[in-house]
Amino acid sequence: MNKDALILLLLSGALFLGTETGAAYAVPSDTPPPLEEVFTEIGYKTVPEAVNELEKHFEQSLKLPLRVPPIEFTHCVGRFSNLEGEVNDSFEMKYISDKHPENHYKINVRPVKHKIQMKDIHVLKTFELRNENKALYMTISGFNVLVFEKDNWQYMLSIDNRVSDKVTPEILVEIADSIGYVPQRKK
Repeated sequence: MNKDALILLLLSGALFLGTETGAAYAVPSDTPPPLEEVFTEIGYKTVPEAVNELEKHFEQSLKLPLRVPPIEFTHCVGRFSNLEGEVNDSFEMKYISDKHPENHYKINVRPVKHKIQMKDIHVLKTFELRNENKALYMTISGFNVLVFEKDNWQYMLSIDNRVSDKVTPEILVEIADSIGYVPQRKK
């Protein structure tokens, strides 16, 4: 084959391929379900419903903090896990943001008689709460955690460590102290 014929063949092939590719259109696949649906599917519900289940199961009232971390949340859900036997039964409440995934705060509560034992090796700092109970501050699996006992419950307040510049251990202590807060009467 001569040189001119080879060039002509390559050019026509390139033109043929260039015109046959056409435009490609992306068709969006399934859009992710809303967070409400995802959490409902894994057993979360409204916080009052979950608290009610816990209180009926343990026949004891539960007080939750009045304060929350000073960051934005878009959702708040709760779940009572009633597993085999009471040892692993617990309440969990999550605050999350669909705009800022690092804004993730949760509260876990279980009866003191089935509390999780904390090893001193994990404790970074100890605080004294307003009720004179001690609170242990530690870091566990990417969360900064404050653990304390109040009214026969063990509470674990956990905040994503990516927001530790906004939610300090002292703020977690303030949140812990807001459980059952009764304002002083003015005289």
